[in-house]
Amino acid sequence: MTAPAERADAARNRLRILEAARRRLATDGFADLSLDAVAKEAGVGVGTVYRRFRNRAGLVYALIEDNETRFQESFARHCASDAPTAYDRLRVFLHGLAELVDDNRELLLLAESSGPAGRYRSAPFRRHHEQIAGLITELAPAADADYLADLLLMAFTPGLFDFQRTERGWEVDRIKRGLDTLIGGIGAVRPPEAG
Repeated sequence: MTAPAERADAARNRLRILEAARRRLATDGFADLSLDAVAKEAGVGVGTVYRRFRNRAGLVYALIEDNETRFQESFARHCASDAPTAYDRLRVFLHGLAELVDDNRELLLLAESSGPAGRYRSAPFRRHHEQIAGLITELAPAADADYLADLLLMAFTPGLFDFQRTERGWEVDRIKRGLDTLIGGIGAVRPPEAG
């Protein structure tokens, strides 16, 4: 049984609320994001925002999911062109994820502070893990793909990523080069010798 389609007015309200949240974030910053201000900006009742998103963390995760959808569409377009290898797809995926995390760093930090373990239960995290594990399995069938996917995703933990960018002053290109080194090591994994 499929889920019922979203009503047209509910879909419009959702888009209005997300756009209003983006405007409020640009004006007020992440620390001062309030559902009341978002509702006012969107021209909807505050109850509509609370029913739809429950709390600030729910709204933040909805914004993250919207950005995730755009990331996935871009990755799918890359995979559709020129039949890239598993190595190339994994590299493009991780580089794109680094850019996505960097572009949404404050939003992700806010989500992490609102519900620290929520990241690991979120649809984007599960999707990323599945995609990375699948690419690792294709690239290095003898590797423990699930474990390596967890390790690679640790690089995108919002607090660590922000620390590397702000405290250490690392550019995103440096992070990408480090990811390339890890991908190269994974690609070098060989099956154990029978014996």
